[in-house]
Amino acid sequence: MTLYDELIARGLIAQVTNEDQIKDMINNGKATFYIGFDCTADSLTAGHFMALTLMKRLQMAGNKPIALIGGGTAMIGDPSGRTDMRKMLTKEDIDHNAACFKRQMERFIDFSDGKALMINNADWLLNLNYVELLRDVGACFSVNNMLRAECYKQRMEKGLSFLEFNYMIMQSYDFYYLFQHYGCNMQFGGDDQWSNMLGGTELIRRKLGKDAHAMTITLLLNSEGKKMGKTAKGAVWLDPNKTSPYEFYQYWRNVGDQDVLKCLRMLTFLPLEQIDEMDKWEGSQLNTAKEILAFELTKLVHGEEEAKKAQDAAKALFVGGGDMSNVPTTTLTADNLTDGSIGILDLMVTCKLAPSKKEARRLVEQGGVTVNDEKVSDVNTRYTADDLSGDGIMVRKGKKVYHRVQM
Repeated sequence: MTLYDELIARGLIAQVTNEDQIKDMINNGKATFYIGFDCTADSLTAGHFMALTLMKRLQMAGNKPIALIGGGTAMIGDPSGRTDMRKMLTKEDIDHNAACFKRQMERFIDFSDGKALMINNADWLLNLNYVELLRDVGACFSVNNMLRAECYKQRMEKGLSFLEFNYMIMQSYDFYYLFQHYGCNMQFGGDDQWSNMLGGTELIRRKLGKDAHAMTITLLLNSEGKKMGKTAKGAVWLDPNKTSPYEFYQYWRNVGDQDVLKCLRMLTFLPLEQIDEMDKWEGSQLNTAKEILAFELTKLVHGEEEAKKAQDAAKALFVGGGDMSNVPTTTLTADNLTDGSIGILDLMVTCKLAPSKKEARRLVEQGGVTVNDEKVSDVNTRYTADDLSGDGIMVRKGKKVYHRVQM
């Protein structure tokens, strides 16, 4: 099976242009390709997983990835998939976020010896002369065609700012610039980026001639990959300070039965033959598949040691017999206590089980908090230093989020 065939079999590819050329380039390690990352936060999320693992797959086959940090485009904001305007970031925010991204990407991509590049589009976008850009690039874009693009349609009813309207031109210019200066001949992105990506291919054709070998490929990053990295309460972060390895493991351990095989194919590096065998699994065997998925992805992001700890903690809590020392734990000090005790609401906020006392109160009032297997019904419940000594107390939020608290 060729690499391109494997990408198809794993369910990664939605649409392509120039398919025969793309097959040849990918399969023979001749692609220099880019994927863009707008650094709107200081951590990547599980929604970026598909892009990161794809870059790793292609690099392993000899292709050269370019991780394009959107330091310039982030100052505009991508309207794709949005019903409102994104928060405006400062240059300092963007630079900080970009540095965080690179540290996380290095777990997936080998940047040594020019095998991959990380480039910030602020290096060229922020220096563009507006009038020159209008004359040089603006003439290549039809406003009528742009307004038909899906990424703009979603925003037309509530209002699309002229600032965001420029995003397609900026992203298209990125591909044009990378093609000229870095030999980048292929771009990858989510299905919500299709119009923007076609704009880049068309710009190269218009400026450099129809024989310019600019390719476009799109993946199911929006409808599948991004959805995988979202929970009802927000993102599943790759930064262990935002989402601990145990929480990360548990997120993937709890995917739906209908998604586990899809996630294994798209996101892990397990052989397809092994995953295909799991297609026959049902009932309790699907839980084994989920454990495999959770372990493999936690190992990719946090390393094998942390993955084993997370797995052991899950067994200790849900099966019995595991090492309780690996269960997520917060150790309080006397400074956390008031008159020798701490209330359940403050405790939950301190342990990051709730973002605020208001949310903690809601959880308690709705019966969503248990301490040592007893439901907490009173928001004024307090715990003393004696309660927290030794093994401490085990707090459970909902059905599956466990946290030990001790002094």
